[in-house]
Amino acid sequence: MALQISATNPEHPALLLELPWHLPLEEWPERYLVPLPRGISRHVVRYAHAGDEVIAVKELAERPALREYELLRDLDRLGIPSVDPLAVVTGRTDAEGTALEPVLITRHLRGSQPYRSMFETTMRPATMHRLMDALAVLLVRLHLAGFAWGDCSLSNTLFRRDAGAYAAYLVDAETGDLHPQLSTGQREYDLDLARVNISGELLDLEASGALHPSVDPIEFGMEICARYRGLWEELTRTSVYPAGKYHYIERRIRRLNDLGFDVAEMQIEHSSNGDTVTFVPKVVDAGHHQRQLLRLTGLDAEENQARRLLNDLESWMATQDDYAPGDPLAARPEVLAHRWVRDVFRPTVRAVPLELRGSMDAAEIYHELLEHRWYLSERAQQDIGLDTAVEDYITNILPKARETLQPTTAE
Repeated sequence: MALQISATNPEHPALLLELPWHLPLEEWPERYLVPLPRGISRHVVRYAHAGDEVIAVKELAERPALREYELLRDLDRLGIPSVDPLAVVTGRTDAEGTALEPVLITRHLRGSQPYRSMFETTMRPATMHRLMDALAVLLVRLHLAGFAWGDCSLSNTLFRRDAGAYAAYLVDAETGDLHPQLSTGQREYDLDLARVNISGELLDLEASGALHPSVDPIEFGMEICARYRGLWEELTRTSVYPAGKYHYIERRIRRLNDLGFDVAEMQIEHSSNGDTVTFVPKVVDAGHHQRQLLRLTGLDAEENQARRLLNDLESWMATQDDYAPGDPLAARPEVLAHRWVRDVFRPTVRAVPLELRGSMDAAEIYHELLEHRWYLSERAQQDIGLDTAVEDYITNILPKARETLQPTTAE
C-alpha cells in the first residue's frame, strides 16, 4: 500500500512529505522534532516541524485515526475549543516494507501546556481552581454541542492562559461520540469519569511531590462536578426574554458572575415570541477586567467597576447589527467599544451634574448608575431603562449621599 496523506488543506501534504514517515515515531531524528512538553498518552506522540507549522503527530490504528480526525473537524465546525486536525497519514512502511501504524496530525496549540508541565513547580490552589473552572467550561460546551467525551481528564486537555483568561482545549477525541443531544445519563457518566480521572491524576502528582500540600485530590475531583452542575444549570435554563430584556439579561450575567464565571461572548437571536440569549462563559485571572476595559475603552477603573462596565458593554454590543463574533467583516470589538463610550457611557455620565458628583470619577459614576438601575429594575420586575435610573439617582440618591459626606459641626 502506498503512502497516503488525507488532509483538508492542499498545502499540508506538500509540507508533510518532508517528514520521515518510513520510521516509527520513537525513532525520528532530533532534527525533525520540537522540544515541547508532552502530556501522558497511551500512544506515541511527537512534536515536529512542518514548514512554519509545529505539528503534533500521534501513532494509532487507521480506523481510530480517521474517526478522531473527523470528530475533531466536527468540533472545529461547532466552535468547540479543541486542537486543529490537519491530516491522517496511512500506508506507512519501513525500509524493509514492514507496515507501520498510521498517524493523526494536529496543529500545535500555541501557548498551551499539558497539565503536568504546569505542575513542575508547585501551583497555587487559586490557580488550580481556575484550571478546574476552565475544564468545567470545556465539558459544558462539549455537552451542549452533543459531544460525549468518554475520557475527560487533565491528561486529555491542554490549558492556555491568554491575556489573563484561562481556557481548556480538548486534545484527544479518540473515545468521543457526537450526538444530536446528550441524555442526562450520558452527561453524568462523562462527569463521573472526569471526577475519577482528575482525582487519580492529582493523587499521582501528590505522590511525586508536585502538588501543593493544602490541595486534597479527592475534593478537587468533586469540585469539577459542582462547578459543572452550577454552570450547566445557568446556561441551559429557559432564556427567552420579552421586550425590555436588559434587566433579565443582567440578572443572568450576575448569576454567572456569582458562580465565578465571566461572559466571553453573548448572542441575541430575535424571534416572534421574544429574544433568545446564548452565553459563552470564560475563566479569568485577577485584574483581567481592569486591563480589558483599559485596552478597549481607555477607561481606568477598579476591578469590580471594570467587570460591571464590561458586562454592560457586552450586553450593548450584542444588540448592535454589526456585532458578529468570528465574522471578519463585522465591526471589531475596539470599534464597538469606542461607539459605546461615545453614545452610551459619556452621555450618561454627563447627565449627572458636576456639582453633585463630588469626588467620584466617571467610571465610578457609571458603575453607581448601573447598580441603581439594577436595584430599581429588580423592585419593578422589569427593566426601567438607564435614563429613568439616572433621573432617580440624581433626585433621590446623590442628595442623600452629599448630606452624609457633609462635615458635622459642634453646637
